[in-house]
Amino acid sequence: MGEYRIAVLPGDGIGKEVTKGAVEILKAIGDRFHHQFHFSYGLIGGEAIDQEGTPLPDQTLEMCKKSDAVLLGAVGGPKWDRNPPHLRPEKGLLQIRKEMNLFANLRPVKFYESLVDSSPLKPTVIQNVDFMIVRELTGGLYFGKPSERRVEQGEEAVVDTLFYKREEIKRIIEAAFMLAKRRKKKVTSVDKANVLESSRMWREVAEEVAKRFPDVELEHMLVDNAAMQLIRNPKQFDVIVTENMFGDILSDEASMLTGSLGMLPSASLSMTGPALYEPIHGSAPDLAGQNKANPIATILSAAMMLRFSFGMNEEADAIEKAVEQVLAAGYRTADVAQAGKRVVSTSEMVSEIKAAILDDAAIENIMQVYV
Repeated sequence: MGEYRIAVLPGDGIGKEVTKGAVEILKAIGDRFHHQFHFSYGLIGGEAIDQEGTPLPDQTLEMCKKSDAVLLGAVGGPKWDRNPPHLRPEKGLLQIRKEMNLFANLRPVKFYESLVDSSPLKPTVIQNVDFMIVRELTGGLYFGKPSERRVEQGEEAVVDTLFYKREEIKRIIEAAFMLAKRRKKKVTSVDKANVLESSRMWREVAEEVAKRFPDVELEHMLVDNAAMQLIRNPKQFDVIVTENMFGDILSDEASMLTGSLGMLPSASLSMTGPALYEPIHGSAPDLAGQNKANPIATILSAAMMLRFSFGMNEEADAIEKAVEQVLAAGYRTADVAQAGKRVVSTSEMVSEIKAAILDDAAIENIMQVYV
């Protein structure tokens, strides 16, 4: 039996509903595999601004640093769109990434046979797609200084700065190669080296790192071509590694291969402390409180937590298998609804996945009696 401390940051909008569902699934895993998960809750984003006057309260950050892993819902919403930059919900998300050194964002993209009709792409294009986007998460345009509006020669102007240290590039590319070594042994490094000096350094570092992984193939791809290839031939990819903004855009594009943002989980890893797990979708305020949101991306993020933070591969497999079983049985939330399939609420989808986890355990126990 293991005991693990998990910080839960529901955030805004549908974040509360999907994290509640993921916590239920983790409790079911605890029951089946005899683990104890202790959950602590904190504020982040718009909810934190409203209650504490800051998008990331000190007590939330301290709680996260003392936990074994962090589960995050989503932040943001139109309610706070007119706030000054330091009081925007997204500022809390950027700050927690920086403060916890969450430099490596892993976003798996996997094809589900049962959802083939939910994707806008042809089945022949998306069948058997299985790749990982590795996004640098604590540098680039989202963090570079200066980032401001100013007056230049009497005219309003604006500047954002794309800044990376060589070591920051090196560590994310190394992470991609280590992942590829355990997968299909191919890394696609995405940049804009024909225009940007930062991308030219990125490409140089990728070549240097590749020399230490002779069994892993390295290819370079310009970001505009990568965006096209994700739609044209996504099966060519194994591990895609890229900088912060490119990774943000490409991973949202890649979600359409599965049919919905509601299907894609992510893990943000640190070399020095706990990791953070979250769906790649936003807070979807138009769905908040309606019990309609797809909880699967958050549930699969919890599976990634079990695998990467706690080394629980069997437990993570149990969640992923349960999700596949429920989808194959025809259950759908509205975002991936199909003709002839049963559309269910957020809580109903969670209940079905939980039942699949526990029913599978019951079957295993019966088999052990008769073996």
